[in-house]
Amino acid sequence: MAAGYAAVSLWGRDYAAARAEGYGDTDIVAMLADHGLAVAELDPAWWWTPGAASFSIPPELDPIDVFRFDERELFRIGELVGARSLNAADVLGGSWDVEEAAAAFATLCDRAADHGLLVHLEWLAWSRIPDLATAWDVVRLADRDNGGLNVDTWHCARTGTTVEDLRAVPGERVLAVQLDDGPADAEDDLVEATLHRRLLPGEGDFDYVDFIGRMARAGYDGAISVEISVLRQRLPGYDPYEAARKSYEVLSRAFEAAGVKRVKANS
Repeated sequence: MAAGYAAVSLWGRDYAAARAEGYGDTDIVAMLADHGLAVAELDPAWWWTPGAASFSIPPELDPIDVFRFDERELFRIGELVGARSLNAADVLGGSWDVEEAAAAFATLCDRAADHGLLVHLEWLAWSRIPDLATAWDVVRLADRDNGGLNVDTWHCARTGTTVEDLRAVPGERVLAVQLDDGPADAEDDLVEATLHRRLLPGEGDFDYVDFIGRMARAGYDGAISVEISVLRQRLPGYDPYEAARKSYEVLSRAFEAAGVKRVKANS
């Protein structure tokens, strides 16, 4: 909160790291309250696509702890910290089609609703949900009140998605917006780039100021988060507070340049 943010996003591994450092559940909840922070979303829901729940991988082959935390554990963490939402994506692929994915997404939303969670679907260029059109088909066919989309500027840039394209989606079905930056030309290895080489807004070539302005004019007034690489634990030369402060200052200037007055941000 001191750096400007109102909420944070958590992976299961963040919770596990706090517990490993000796913090109990009560301590974690108290820390969030002491800093005036809510938990915006939990990331990632990987088990929901057809056949994915039976997938198993040894810990040594899961260096970023994607598969260590299943639905039961993330839902428990969500209830503990009062999380707003769950971020879902296809990370395993398969032979399923859009209709099967929509049915699976609908049941995920139903289970999440029992825990007070929204669910937003994020498209990944290399997955079986590779673009906005496919992601929106899944959400639309699932037809759940607590289901929607996560719009990430990195994935928009790497799939050629524009804000004009997003006009096809009812504004209330965009449940999360994530800002990050990168070079204009796509990287050779998109998976490696999304994990290791995302940049803060202002460090790359994306026109995130125009993106913010267009999203606001299209009617989106929800929270906007700044997301850097999931493996980039801290910005070079900055401690965690300074990294948060720097990114919030960049975000605030972008809102001002875009003519958007209200800022609700997550880190």
